[in-house]
Amino acid sequence: MNQTIKLNVIPFDVPTEEVEIAFYTTNPDNYYRIHKDDLNELLEDIIDESELHEGQWLYTDFQPPKENAIILTVNLYDNVYFSLHYYRYLIRRYFSGKADIMHSNFTKEIEVYFHNKQLSDNLYKVYNQFTLKVQHSRLTDGPELVVSYDGTTKVYNKSLAEIADFQTQYYNWINCNGVLNRWKYLTDKQKLNHDKNYPVLSNTLKPHLGIKFDVPTFENRYPKYFKILEEFYNNYLNTEEFRKILPLAKEGYFTPPADTVRIINPESNELQYSNGKVGRDPKKDFKSKGPFKSVPPPNNVKFFFIYQKSDKETAVKAIYNYLKNGFYHERFPFPSMNDYIRLPFELDVTGNIEYENLNEAISTVHKAIKNKDKLPDTKYLAIYINPVPKADKDAGRNAIYYRLKEILLNEGILSQVIKTEHIHRNGYKNNDFNTFLPHLQIAMLAKLGGIPWRLNRPTTNELIVGVGAFFSVSQKTRFVGSAFCFNNEGIFKGFDCFNANDTTSLAGSIREAVLKFLVTNHKADRLIIHFYKDIGKKELRPIMETLHKLGLNIPVIILTINKTESKELLGFDTTDTKNLMPYSGTIIKVGRKEYLLFNNTRYDENSVPKKKEYHFPVKISLACSERDMLDDMDLVEQLIDQVYQFSRMYWKSTDQQSLPVTIKYPEMVAQIYPYFQHDKLPDFGKENLWFL
Repeated sequence: MNQTIKLNVIPFDVPTEEVEIAFYTTNPDNYYRIHKDDLNELLEDIIDESELHEGQWLYTDFQPPKENAIILTVNLYDNVYFSLHYYRYLIRRYFSGKADIMHSNFTKEIEVYFHNKQLSDNLYKVYNQFTLKVQHSRLTDGPELVVSYDGTTKVYNKSLAEIADFQTQYYNWINCNGVLNRWKYLTDKQKLNHDKNYPVLSNTLKPHLGIKFDVPTFENRYPKYFKILEEFYNNYLNTEEFRKILPLAKEGYFTPPADTVRIINPESNELQYSNGKVGRDPKKDFKSKGPFKSVPPPNNVKFFFIYQKSDKETAVKAIYNYLKNGFYHERFPFPSMNDYIRLPFELDVTGNIEYENLNEAISTVHKAIKNKDKLPDTKYLAIYINPVPKADKDAGRNAIYYRLKEILLNEGILSQVIKTEHIHRNGYKNNDFNTFLPHLQIAMLAKLGGIPWRLNRPTTNELIVGVGAFFSVSQKTRFVGSAFCFNNEGIFKGFDCFNANDTTSLAGSIREAVLKFLVTNHKADRLIIHFYKDIGKKELRPIMETLHKLGLNIPVIILTINKTESKELLGFDTTDTKNLMPYSGTIIKVGRKEYLLFNNTRYDENSVPKKKEYHFPVKISLACSERDMLDDMDLVEQLIDQVYQFSRMYWKSTDQQSLPVTIKYPEMVAQIYPYFQHDKLPDFGKENLWFL
């Protein structure tokens, strides 16, 4: 498979060897802050550290010296970290007056916004947003400029002076005459000029100003982003004026050497189904090949419905018929549950729970479940017909589903939600619910302990733990942490939840996972942790202490996997001029221990991915408790291959994912768990995939 990768990174030469800079020990007017270590040893014998701000900081505006200036001649080759500050200053000065809006983000990189007149209307202006990041020696031996397109931003057409009687707590970012600032941090000068301040339209603000939410569209974004990045380069960077400031490589965007690009073995796409059958696309294969493992004992599984009374004669009867008898469609009929996941749909009719309206749902279900007579050696799964539409923004109405799930979970009962709007889509008798049925049945099979499919790879003695911690928007400040445990075949082994900053519980959770693993496998060769952020000594120390107490002197390998797909670093296959997406399994080294992984369904030249399968790459960083172990590129590829394969173990649907379940599953728990009333999961909830 031939491909030519182009990254959105442009190498450049150092513009001048030395620069003379005036520094100050105080910050008179929001100057650039420079750490003393960024200047190596230039301050020795010139100034005592006690004179520096907090003993560490100097300030500069990169302008001619003023009173009390400390003038230093700085070599940009020798002082790499300082040079990055200098390059940012040069870029910011260049775009001042060219960009419509400018901003320095939390990492001090420069964001520039340009008015997109075609997308703007009488309510708001739309801006194309770009980030210019400078880095050193990630892909080459010198400085590099990363040019990323960050999508669009909407700014309201009315200034703050024109918006009367408004609750200001909904404001966040404000366009202050071409400079972004947060509402709560507006300067005195900015506060005196509200006629020049325009609010940026966040999702929180939009409803209060009558602005509709953006509707996400599934499409191949590669051609769009490539075109926009090329236009930005030609309009603003590939010019004589900019090249005088930063001498960019004449080739423009960077093509990495062939030895830094690898493609995962195509066999990594293979999945095992029943009786050793192998395939790679569950959407096509599952129906004919069947589940790898059916629901484990006890074999008695009973289902019951929870529904609003008004849905009984339509939604409930429809779902019962689809699961019991299959879905009739002239072109795409869908089999019954018994034929698809090899599990009879046995309804516990007397167990159905009916409530009059949503206000009574929680109390009605809670009472019924408490009084429910359950047969011994029987599993129960409730099918909740949810009348709340997906677009409903009422937090209270949306929370009802989560509370019902918790009530059921505490009584050892699993649940599956189905929204009425999906059942009735396009009309009751002519709908497309056959497209939902495979996802529903796969999820129910997995919740009940079955294994829809597994990775087609030999078993090894290694434990994989996925750790996630995510901010709960609904709860504003609450974080949820969770550790999910798998063997190397991708089979789920249990999980737990705890506070995101609770490193002791994290280590304890991993300890329990290791002990369970040893009971089955007798030994562990290594522990692999998929972490949601860069793991620090604070998190790693209790984990290593735990392993030491267990007498396990095994390597711990940590892979940091971005929860969101990488837009900062992108790669384009320029040999495929139409689609531009690199082949699935492409790995590109973009730093010392950093890699891009392209995880999609473009397996070969004949692949035709669906619109929602044009995934952007995932960025992966690696670290290890044993020095130099990650210098072995074959091991690195094996570890990234594992991330790639684990993305194929997603059992909420048959759709291909770009992120592994080690990261996806904790995120799913984080969306639900903050709504629960109890801080701890029942043991039953730690041993199954109830959140699918």
